[in-house]
Amino acid sequence: MSRERILAEAFVELADTLVDDYDMMDLLYRLTDVCVELLAVDAAGLLLSDQRGQLAPVAASTGETRLLELFQLQTDDGPCLDCLHTGTPVTVTDMEQAHERWPRFAPRATEAGFASVHALPMRLRTEIIGALNLFANRPGPLPDTDLRLAQALADVATIGILSERAIHRSEVLAEQLQGALNSRTVIEQAKGVLAGRSHLDVDQAFTVLRQHARSHHLKLVELAHQVVTGQADIDAIMTGMNPTDPRSK
Repeated sequence: MSRERILAEAFVELADTLVDDYDMMDLLYRLTDVCVELLAVDAAGLLLSDQRGQLAPVAASTGETRLLELFQLQTDDGPCLDCLHTGTPVTVTDMEQAHERWPRFAPRATEAGFASVHALPMRLRTEIIGALNLFANRPGPLPDTDLRLAQALADVATIGILSERAIHRSEVLAEQLQGALNSRTVIEQAKGVLAGRSHLDVDQAFTVLRQHARSHHLKLVELAHQVVTGQADIDAIMTGMNPTDPRSK
């Protein structure tokens, strides 16, 4: 397959993340593979931070590369972490010259057979979510065209990841909102049941419901559901309760 076709298909796959359901992990592994196919590198890996800021190696073109990414995190030493902290690319053209800068990572990378490394930020404006690491078995810089292409691939992947996260946050918020609305409906029904079984109005019934939930360490919606479904002992709820107690309001 020609370089142009590989590149076109890669960008189509990355663009699909913006409009369709997709397999996130498959996409990230595909990104590392495409980098090796298209660029003058021998391996690629990705470190990403989750929505709590925890870093993890999520994809790599080889098992050795994944172990090297994990080693960076375990030792807090390496170009990927520098890239993440600064938000700027990190280039090392000769790993033998980087032992002082990264005393733990550089020997480990050399042992793995890598002589140069480039780390590119995965960022959108001020938000940095990870880094794309490119490893080569020979020393020397990458061509500028390769660096620009790698950064473009990382940028499109970043947009897709952030889009998915935004959708997920929206879904969680919608679920929370729907849960609150459903809870409110059950509580209103329970208030009606209690009011119908006593001389209380619905506001007083709500006070009694809350008092009983608190004194018995129950969630209000759980008690309301028990009242509505007939599982609660309504006489016990009504006994000894003060519907005018201001502490429950």
